[in-house]
Amino acid sequence: MSPLETLAAVGLAIVVFVAAYIAMSKTEIGNPIIAAALSAGFGSYSAVTIYQEGVLPVWTNHTTNMWGVQVWWDLLLAAGTTLFLVAPRANRVGMNVPLWTLFVVSTASIGLLAMCARLFWLETAAAQNDTNTNNNNQAIVAKPTA
Repeated sequence: MSPLETLAAVGLAIVVFVAAYIAMSKTEIGNPIIAAALSAGFGSYSAVTIYQEGVLPVWTNHTTNMWGVQVWWDLLLAAGTTLFLVAPRANRVGMNVPLWTLFVVSTASIGLLAMCARLFWLETAAAQNDTNTNNNNQAIVAKPTA
C-alpha cells in the first residue's frame, strides 16, 4: 500500500469510528472536542498539502474528469446541506452565522467542523445553564412546611 493509499485508509477508518460514535450516542448535543480535533487535524493536513503542492491542484483535481467534478459537487452538497442544518441552531445560540458561513465557504470542512465545535460548546453551556437555573428555581419555589 502506498503512503497516499494509507492516508486514504486512515481517513476512512476515522470517519467510520466517528460515524459509529454518532450513531450509537444518545446525546442531543454533539461533542465539541471531537469536532475541534477533526477541524485541527484536517486543517493541519491541508496546510501541509498546500505547502507541498500549492492551491491550484485542487481545481485541477476537480476538473480533470467526470469523477473529479462528481467529487467536487459531492463536497459542495455535503457542506451546503450541513450548513443548512447547522445555521438555525447557530442562530439560536447567538453565533455570527454570516461570518461563520464565510469561513465555511472559504475552507469547507475545516471551517464547518470548527463551526460545529463552537456550536456544540455553546449548546452544552446553555444546557448546563438551564439545568442550574431550573435547580435554583425549584429551590426557590419549594413548598412551605406546615
